[in-house]
Amino acid sequence: MSQWRSICPEARLPVERGVAALVDGEQVAVFRTAEGGLHALSNHDPYSGAMVMSRGIVGSRGDRHTVASPVFKQVFDLETGRCLDDPSVGLAVHPVRVVDGFVEVALQRRAMSA
Repeated sequence: MSQWRSICPEARLPVERGVAALVDGEQVAVFRTAEGGLHALSNHDPYSGAMVMSRGIVGSRGDRHTVASPVFKQVFDLETGRCLDDPSVGLAVHPVRVVDGFVEVALQRRAMSA
């Protein structure tokens, strides 16, 4: 895992929307849910190949917080990165936290666990 990197002030992170950040050369999508939960995933949409997950549609399936790809609409679990439409596909999930009012992310270089 890489070092923690500051992304933005927590107050600037929109609720139920994503922002893209460049962390150690990798694009990361960071989300805040209405309940205040923070999630960081790869910004790379594995279906379209585009760096667009931060522009995805935040929602839920049952009790799971999700983001849908803005391109082909596959839905991913914000906590695990697993695609709910195809469990064999997933996004890398990265640790995220708030320190002194700033959102921080540390890269975890592996994809979601099986």
